[in-house]
Amino acid sequence: VYIVYLGINQFHDPILTSKFHIQVLSDVFASEEDAKRSILYSYSNSFSGFSAKLNSSQATILARMDKVVSVFRSKTLKLHTTRSWDFLGLTLDETRVTPMEFTNGQDVVVGIFDTGVWPESESFQEKPGMRPIPSSWKGVCVEGEKFEPAKACNRKLIGARYYLKGFEQEYGPLNMSGNPEYRSARDFLGHGTHTASTAAGSIVKNASFFGIGQGTARGGAPWARVAVYKICWGINGVGSCTEADIVAAFDDALHDGVHVISASFGATPPLSPFFASSADIGSFHAMQLGITVVFSAGNDGPEPSLVQNVAPWSLCVAASTIDRSFPTEIVLDRNFTIMGQSIISKEIKGRLANAITYFVDGVCSLGNWNKKLATGRVVLCFYTPGLVYEIAQVAVKTAKGLGLIFAEPFTKPIADVDDDIPTLHVDINQGTIIGNYLAESLKLPVVQISPSKTIIGKSPAPTVVYFSSRGPSSISPDILKPDITAPGINILAAWPPQTPPTLQPSDDRLVRWNFQSGTSMSCPHVSGVGALLKSVHPGWSPAATRSAIMTT
Repeated sequence: VYIVYLGINQFHDPILTSKFHIQVLSDVFASEEDAKRSILYSYSNSFSGFSAKLNSSQATILARMDKVVSVFRSKTLKLHTTRSWDFLGLTLDETRVTPMEFTNGQDVVVGIFDTGVWPESESFQEKPGMRPIPSSWKGVCVEGEKFEPAKACNRKLIGARYYLKGFEQEYGPLNMSGNPEYRSARDFLGHGTHTASTAAGSIVKNASFFGIGQGTARGGAPWARVAVYKICWGINGVGSCTEADIVAAFDDALHDGVHVISASFGATPPLSPFFASSADIGSFHAMQLGITVVFSAGNDGPEPSLVQNVAPWSLCVAASTIDRSFPTEIVLDRNFTIMGQSIISKEIKGRLANAITYFVDGVCSLGNWNKKLATGRVVLCFYTPGLVYEIAQVAVKTAKGLGLIFAEPFTKPIADVDDDIPTLHVDINQGTIIGNYLAESLKLPVVQISPSKTIIGKSPAPTVVYFSSRGPSSISPDILKPDITAPGINILAAWPPQTPPTLQPSDDRLVRWNFQSGTSMSCPHVSGVGALLKSVHPGWSPAATRSAIMTT
């Protein structure tokens, strides 16, 4: 599939523009009928272009035409996968002044480009006092599998579309057997529900993950309207978003009347030129219409020059910490205590064991497993270059271990929602202390791990997280990117109740709120702020909005 970009729409009429696209395409096909059969989308609302099934020779001929700006392959982009708003200063405390997010936002529509939405979530229910949908809104709620517009959409969730043509051309028909998905704007992967509720979710009290992180959940602009554009589809739990579908969503969203677009996806460098990138083309035309587009920077850090979504006319958001932590107590032989970080809701009790008992050279990877079983053991593993904790989790789980204590450099211990195997994160110093205690013990120590607690205000924050993609931009190093950082670690937000929190088939837990980390989570924080600014300063350009966010 190739995308043929023709620039600004010269006709200002979708029907005439689509006819023109067929005419252009007919130059490389034997007949007009063949041209019509090859086309996937005609982008004719907000700019001019189309996506079509072409061979390389046809693409080359089209690229040489004067009327064509660029021709490029439709690549597949990936997703960049509570307390945070208080930390940013958008408090719900009404004792001094009425919070800005209470009084603003109803006239603003936030477009979410992601995996869809779980419309029944409390985050997307209209609240009493919500005014009618703005008259400027031209969008629709599209019917689909388990998605009835009359029930799903309201004055809060005012738009829902889905885009499959590019995905199915690339991967074949959407596979529903053994690969849960909905052929509609309904979300299975959870990523889109999470980001939408972070940007503009309604205020919901007593949100928590099994009692952890309890508080009032809401988006940055809780009175803003939400319009969902499902462009990413699950393949074995991984969200994939084709550029042909992304451009179609931009074409519709700009015509529908969104004011802010939040897009948490991208492609690892090498980056395409600005005029050969779906995100850059779409956000350029959005900027021309006064629409602020916010992208995630990517999760490829800490090495430099891997930042994504670097166009100068959009916002690029890195991920940083907030002042909330989840200390988890580790007690050895009832007389020695050390604190790790985890998100564990049940007590764990077993025997502490050294990784070298089960893995060659003590490196906790599947390839190093010596086939000994670690039943009833909490295994102590250490970070080595290239060994991330997810690899250690799989290895210890395969060895039938009870739990994992993973020691890693000081910058990395971050609590995570784990189902594969309960995992405690400690730094190298703590891991060394635990390892020495184990070495000096005559028999394997009894280890008792308590349920995690929630502590606020004790952690130094914000600090940019190790995985957040860094600049300079590999395509335009003179333009500084990322633009700004926002909370992206253990963000609690809405979740589809039929989707396991870890997306693992073995995880039988059902939740309405889930923790997620990544620049995918920091991006909608800035989108929410952008929506508030648009409401307070409707005349501001995207550049003015970006400047205000970056400099205040």
